[in-house]
Amino acid sequence: MIELSLTDLLKITGGEATASAASDTVVTSVTTDSREVTAGCLFVAKPGEFSDGHAFIDKALASGAVLALAERQTYDDARAVHPSIIVDDAVEAMGKIAAHIVEYLKAKNDAKVIGITGSAGKTTTKDLLAGILSRVAPTVSPIGSYNGEVGVPLTVFSATEDTKFFVIEMGATGVGHLTYLTDMVHPHVGVVLCVGTAHAGEFGGVENIEKAKGELVEALDADGIAILNAEDPRVARMESRARAQVRFFGTSEQKPERAGVWAADVVVNGSGQPQLTLQFPDGYSQRITSGLLGRHHVGNILAAANAAYALDISPQIIAESLEGQRANSRWRMERSERADGVSIINDAYNANPESMRAALVTLAELGLGEDGAPGRRTWAVLGEMLELGDKSIHEHDLLGRMAVRMNIKKLVVVGRGAKPAYNSAVLEGSWGDEAFYVESVDEARDLLQKELQPGDIALFKSSNGAGLRFLGDDIAAFVKEGEDA
Repeated sequence: MIELSLTDLLKITGGEATASAASDTVVTSVTTDSREVTAGCLFVAKPGEFSDGHAFIDKALASGAVLALAERQTYDDARAVHPSIIVDDAVEAMGKIAAHIVEYLKAKNDAKVIGITGSAGKTTTKDLLAGILSRVAPTVSPIGSYNGEVGVPLTVFSATEDTKFFVIEMGATGVGHLTYLTDMVHPHVGVVLCVGTAHAGEFGGVENIEKAKGELVEALDADGIAILNAEDPRVARMESRARAQVRFFGTSEQKPERAGVWAADVVVNGSGQPQLTLQFPDGYSQRITSGLLGRHHVGNILAAANAAYALDISPQIIAESLEGQRANSRWRMERSERADGVSIINDAYNANPESMRAALVTLAELGLGEDGAPGRRTWAVLGEMLELGDKSIHEHDLLGRMAVRMNIKKLVVVGRGAKPAYNSAVLEGSWGDEAFYVESVDEARDLLQKELQPGDIALFKSSNGAGLRFLGDDIAAFVKEGEDA
């Protein structure tokens, strides 16, 4: 982190120091989690949904924190005031500190900020782009899916004096959220991947999702660059909201006028990995094989390639970096192989109708033999897609029908919220031992440990809150009695 003194922090946040805060205090890291405190840390006492960070200030200071960023004065057991900066809103103050660091590094290193948003694919695209840029210069990107009003500042805080690139994943659950984040970091490049129905219930409809995602485009200055998905009409028409230069990405034969890095001859190999030819605006082309699973990742690959190209990274470095590259974040089409020949694809970090359909397509393709005939037995283990509002029953219903029509051999639906997928699969003609419904993850675990056989391939997919990512880990690690671990 960029070191900041007490004086710096007071000026940045507009807060007031308690009398116990030493004037020579220097902060060398920031966290909102008392379990992650190290020596020299600023502990942010963030009020939370289930707990209040102020209750952990004592623990944080005992673990090496030198200062707390708090919304009220707190005391130790001896009634001594904790060394703190008192502000009206701790999260907002975090954002101010992050904004200061970004502006400092822009002035010092001509650092560039790349913002990435979309209803799906943000984390994978972030990982791909960070993999390219880190080959060229020191690059900061989020751990996992840090993408909100807390996650973005925490990402920025990991910057050092030589940081050149910030790859910032930007999520939103309402109109105005992205504007808050863009006002904080002022991106030079903005990438919009797609507008789907994720969080439609929270947003109040897909129209508001489109409005919210387009805030990233509107935030770009005239000398910035917007990277837009030409194959998503809601994204493509964000061009009208841009002051910045616009570049499109896609795979169709007919490129739009402002096409950036494009893809040609897209196929998926027998391992489920996309193979494509990257076509650059300067005429350079290179065929690559991605380390990701599924055709739907082609858009993420192109988005990362376009963002890197917009930052003047050479086509050769971009292609070399994307060759074989996988996502660094967990539970994103994460494939593992058990000793008994069972393959596990764990894509259960998050889910929406679009990503669910893409995952099922990938599973169906992986189940085919080389001649296109049925090969491996496929299992779709599906949990609830959350935050769909009044479309939830309909979208889960469509999911069950799709699994049957794509000839997925076994369907396991977990949890009451996802049960319409099981009901529709049965109505579509899947019954007996082809479709299963269980109430809990524990029941699903028992079923799969009993029924999975060597050669099977099982996909785990659900929203984060449904917990299927941990079930996928358990099944990947499972060894039947009598087998070697």
